[in-house]
Amino acid sequence: MRILVTGGSGTLGHATIPLLGAKGHEIDAPPPAQLDLFDPVAVARAVDGAVAILHLATHIPAREQAGDPKAWRLNDRLRAEGSRLLVNGAIAAKTEVFVQPSVTFLYQSQGEVDEETPLGDVPEHLRSALAAEEEAARFAAPGRRGVVLRLGLLDGPGTASELPDPRYRSTLHVADAGRALVAGLAVPSGVYNVCRNGEHVSNERFKRASGWRPER
Repeated sequence: MRILVTGGSGTLGHATIPLLGAKGHEIDAPPPAQLDLFDPVAVARAVDGAVAILHLATHIPAREQAGDPKAWRLNDRLRAEGSRLLVNGAIAAKTEVFVQPSVTFLYQSQGEVDEETPLGDVPEHLRSALAAEEEAARFAAPGRRGVVLRLGLLDGPGTASELPDPRYRSTLHVADAGRALVAGLAVPSGVYNVCRNGEHVSNERFKRASGWRPER
């Protein structure tokens, strides 16, 4: 099937696109210079004919800038406004599947959590992730599937760390994230946690729905 991938040149794109190609999918992954995700006309044109969309585009600031709200503005727009325009276009184009990566950092509880755990007071710099999740939920309707994958902190090639950071309660190797995004194309609408086994965030719902298992 034809799949539109935004952010294909990023870390998640590098992990995911080869897997999609290996399954025989037709992949359209325009770079930012060719697809302005804030232009409704350009987005509608890109979405036309896509059976599925993987919205991987982000702009995460460097660690030394992470405390500056201004450094998150483009990332916030990509998650909130970009997701909204993509969903608008996808609904009009009769796209079947919309997959939106999100983050397990949304959970504020310090205990064990799963998808039914209330999020609590989400920090300002993560509210755009919640807005993107809401767009995936808006897409979900009879005949359409909106899938949110809340990913743990990524490690491995192209990330900030080659090994899992023990300071975080939920982690995920980028190669496993790529496999999860491909598997997410086939699961029912909903929110799924995707992380390593045995962490504070449960990944059981996604494992049951998709057959995916972390390998790293």
